[in-house]
Amino acid sequence: MMKNYLIALFALCSVSCFAQDDMPDTRKKNEGFAKIVEKDIRADIATFNFAGVDEAVGKDPIRKISFKSRGTDYMVFDGDGIKATVKTAPFDQSKHKLDFDEKYLTKIDRKTYYGSYPNIPKTYIKEITLTIGQDTVVIPPSAYADLYNPDLTYTDKSGLGRSANGIYISKDGHKMYLYLFCKQSGYEVTFVIKDKIFVKRVLDYDFNL
Repeated sequence: MMKNYLIALFALCSVSCFAQDDMPDTRKKNEGFAKIVEKDIRADIATFNFAGVDEAVGKDPIRKISFKSRGTDYMVFDGDGIKATVKTAPFDQSKHKLDFDEKYLTKIDRKTYYGSYPNIPKTYIKEITLTIGQDTVVIPPSAYADLYNPDLTYTDKSGLGRSANGIYISKDGHKMYLYLFCKQSGYEVTFVIKDKIFVKRVLDYDFNL
């Protein structure tokens, strides 16, 4: 059911590209879905993210924990002994080194960034916390420090607030995926956890709905 929704939504998507030949793009594609080599992780992620929608045909969805509460600067997922909180905060450009190429912002603190590229962001992911039972899973700040304007919800054509975000659990129970779809900012990111240890992130960008 969920995958049918994603397929229908993806059909409305077109990968955006910048028409300006003179605009540099420092973003990387080495963390995308297409680069996943672990077959089990790839198969799981394909069931809920947009970049893998073609590979999800015929696959059963995996279990999802939807968000329990949200506000303007946070979203909480809670269920089955698992709790995750994503917090955002305003971006203060005076506290950062901004690199421009003419009128385009290309790097923040000398690193490429994701979210409304190539414009100055308004918000950033301040913190992500995750607990499984009594155990804390450490998602290092370096895994989300370059993610900006994380719009945790979006408005559909009917004007209703929606969210594709969730925690997904593999069928064997050993892997967990915290998924954030930032529609307006044009990226999706999945934080991969295996046996309560953060493994990697999967990041794709330039989605227009």
